[in-house]
Amino acid sequence: MVTLEDKLKNPVWYSLNETHKKFLIEYNGVQFYDPNICNFGAFFDTKKTAKALSTYSELVENFFLVSENQSPEIDNNFVVLDKKINGCQMVLENLIEVEITETIVPLTKEYIDEIYDLIWLVMPGFYRKRGFEMGLYFGIFKNGKLVAITGQRMQTDEFIEISGVVTHPDYTGKGLAKQLITHTTKEILKEKKLPILHTNKGNKAIPLYKKLGFKVSRDMNWWFYRRKK
Repeated sequence: MVTLEDKLKNPVWYSLNETHKKFLIEYNGVQFYDPNICNFGAFFDTKKTAKALSTYSELVENFFLVSENQSPEIDNNFVVLDKKINGCQMVLENLIEVEITETIVPLTKEYIDEIYDLIWLVMPGFYRKRGFEMGLYFGIFKNGKLVAITGQRMQTDEFIEISGVVTHPDYTGKGLAKQLITHTTKEILKEKKLPILHTNKGNKAIPLYKKLGFKVSRDMNWWFYRRKK
């Protein structure tokens, strides 16, 4: 029987087995998202990753494998390791109440371009426009402009990941992200699922996440590859 703890150790894999099964692409026992949705992959057997990565690289120029502690094998004739991001997983330990003073709006598909533009302004490089299809998004508007968002990314029957936490540079320091994370956390709890998130070690946002009731649970590393030219 697969436990919640098992799923948390390999969140991409189990997301693609459950809630996001419709986005699954599989090569040689290695699982990937449809690259139009997300450029993440996951594995159990490192001996299978080299061939699978080479095949997946025909679809997308750059992508990630996500792993708690295993190091994937690659075929350097087709794929190059660009960098390894030393990350961590955080899970909700206890909900800390935060006063919501802003109007938080569920973001429908009509906002897909604004979501994409804001994420690429703050965190350029990885987010796919159709990543919007992975889960719910929420936003705060000022003067008719979307200035802060949170979204949902990986998810299974038992957990949902909070992601896409971005605030326009002109509106940082006003507590918008804190309120959005709290709101999104409560929405996940309504579904009787565990809120989780991922970030890189040393991220200045980690103290905020801890203040909101999250704790660091394990390493979660992101191997970023690119197709060899």
